[in-house]
Amino acid sequence: MKPMLLFLLLIETCFRPSRPNPDTAPQSNLPQPDTLLCQRFAPPPGFERPAVDSGSFAFHLRHLPLKPPGSRVLLFNGLEKSRSDVYEAVVDLPIGNQDLHQCADAVIRLRAEYLWQAGRFNEIHFNLTNGFRVDYNRWRKGERVKVSGNKTSWVAQKTASGTYATFWQYLEFVFTYAGTLSLSKELQQVDVAEMKIGDVFIQGGAPGHAVIVVDLAVDSSGKKVFLLAQSYMPAQEIQVLKKTANGTISPWYSVEFGERLETPEWTFNKGDLKRFREE
Repeated sequence: MKPMLLFLLLIETCFRPSRPNPDTAPQSNLPQPDTLLCQRFAPPPGFERPAVDSGSFAFHLRHLPLKPPGSRVLLFNGLEKSRSDVYEAVVDLPIGNQDLHQCADAVIRLRAEYLWQAGRFNEIHFNLTNGFRVDYNRWRKGERVKVSGNKTSWVAQKTASGTYATFWQYLEFVFTYAGTLSLSKELQQVDVAEMKIGDVFIQGGAPGHAVIVVDLAVDSSGKKVFLLAQSYMPAQEIQVLKKTANGTISPWYSVEFGERLETPEWTFNKGDLKRFREE
């Protein structure tokens, strides 16, 4: 294939605009080789990625930006994650400098950021652990949530702002008072056979854990394999997980994993797969 034709195909199938950074503006929208998830990880032999709509959450996740191969996961304080044997790649998204961006928070962040970039502000809302619903639209208009013990209420406090910095403040507030327990109650359970990109394996609790399906491929018989990503404790960058058990197709996981899904730092049950509700 001629180099120019190959480049055009790469742009058509794998390009997406750079994600906003709270601190710096992107220098270029042109993808470099191997910097997107769909570029880095080819499906196993015999499998192909199904087409997804370019405006979908699935497309958003399939085109996550990655740090260069060999990059180490960094914690919120700049230190390296103690284990480097659990992941294949590091997602190139800033996580802030507080110990907030953990497992459920990363899932919340990916979903919210997709909706924010799409301008679907009214769909951005999450429940706190006490059940209080926090709508981004109210935050965007200048309202803030007052927390007093286990009681929460909206108060008019700031001027209206639709900037990414204000959006990130909203996310960090949600990170502080939400978690796996609250998020698991917001999602709807789905059968593993019906898995889609964007679905979440989640166990609510203290501790609990959550990982998100960031890509999926299918063979001619309909068998599915999928990629998983997570954050963890303490707050750290999102990482694409290795498949440690029977890892011949790592980092791809097969939907035929049985009753228990073994991931490097957590074991889920087959019934732990859930999905965001569409509005």
